Amino acid sequence: MKICPVILSGGVGTRLWPLSRAVMPKQLLPLVTDKTMLQETALRVHDCQRFTAPLVVCGNEHRFLVAEQLREVGIAPQGILLEPVGRNTAPAIATAALYLHAQDPDAIMLVLPADHVIEKNDAFLRSVDRAAALVQNGSLVTFGIVPNSPDTGYGYIQRGQLIGGSADSYRIERFVEKPDHNTAEGFLSAGGYYWNSGMFMFRADRFLAEIAQHAPAIAEATKLAMQSAYRDLDFCRLDGAAFAACPSNSIDYAVMEHTSSGVVIAADIGWSDVGSWAALADVQCADADGNVQRGDVYLDGVSNTLVRAESRVVAVVGVKDLVVVETPDAVLVSHKDHVQRVKNVVEHLKVNERTEHVHHTRVYRPWGHYEGIDAGDRFQVKRITVKPGEKLSLQMHHHRAEHWIVVSGTALVTCGDKMSLLSENESTYIPIGMTHRLENPGKLPLHLIEVQSGSYLGEDDIVRFEDIYLRT
Repeated sequence: MKICPVILSGGVGTRLWPLSRAVMPKQLLPLVTDKTMLQETALRVHDCQRFTAPLVVCGNEHRFLVAEQLREVGIAPQGILLEPVGRNTAPAIATAALYLHAQDPDAIMLVLPADHVIEKNDAFLRSVDRAAALVQNGSLVTFGIVPNSPDTGYGYIQRGQLIGGSADSYRIERFVEKPDHNTAEGFLSAGGYYWNSGMFMFRADRFLAEIAQHAPAIAEATKLAMQSAYRDLDFCRLDGAAFAACPSNSIDYAVMEHTSSGVVIAADIGWSDVGSWAALADVQCADADGNVQRGDVYLDGVSNTLVRAESRVVAVVGVKDLVVVETPDAVLVSHKDHVQRVKNVVEHLKVNERTEHVHHTRVYRPWGHYEGIDAGDRFQVKRITVKPGEKLSLQMHHHRAEHWIVVSGTALVTCGDKMSLLSENESTYIPIGMTHRLENPGKLPLHLIEVQSGSYLGEDDIVRFEDIYLRT
């Protein structure tokens, strides 16, 4: 019996601002390697002998990025479920269980957050094999991480009775909320406590029975959401009203703290949930002074510091124990001991109706991306890239005109009832109110500069008449 990886890709990662943002959260970023965390997670379970193709659960806004990133690493998911709104892990896992159970009544689920680091892959696979034997007997298995420090950033699991004659599998005695430092030190000294990894394995039918017993409101709402789900291109879109009515709860609170079938496997797998900038520094290679650097960085007299430069040179002199992160529109400087407070910055931006917590200057679309490079009173300038064979929607604007200048590639432009082909150094003008479309008919990326002018330049001034991606 093969195992189906269920990859949860719905988080927003506010503690890794300014790199992680609402429309480009940490699981979609290359934080540790040159691949994104979602890609690393999918590749970790890309073993046709042991696993089926993955099932991914993500938010509607991330759907095209998730699909594209999986395509880039040669992985075709068996499905991508779209959550209309975030409702925590229990509803997400319940909808995945319903989806899989409909395909195979004996389906086994391996639930994996998309934004975790696992350095010891062989040890991880051994733990998975051990769990597979236990779930056949009806157990709901979680993977407890063998702690190496009294970390206060994780919840803990206390083990109970040894089961199955194995030295790594135990009944779950209790779940413990994130402790203070003294309590965490006590856990480490006493032994028998593990970090709560948020990874699980069970049969789909067993999980559905447990959630119906312990969280019937979630069970009913997710059942209705799945019954009214429909296909949207390559995605499975859950019913919005039914899913929005679902209570928000974690799998721990909804099921695992109540079930009598819970099992914890002690896993020493080099795990981190990369929940802060300090945690990210811990899973990367440091130089002789304990510094982790990426990008165009200059260091002088610096120690135990993480410096990440995304768009320009960053020079750091004579400091220690800091996190310095630069992006084109925001810079973070924090002491390592206070990186958990980064979420307060994000809250400040929300309250003041800023946008730096929502998106970067580069904004991704299913056809490619655009990047703001200049703006002023009644104008803004963007750099646009359209992937080969892709096209923007047929659209018009009430308040702005647009000038397009092709930098490289070939553009097929619709303007009213006229179509024209533009090459490098050629340009066109789109008047206010004119129906238009931009396409890339070539085999190379299309790069162009767009100059917008008008009384209102917001992205919501788009009236779509036709769209191959079925966006409203």
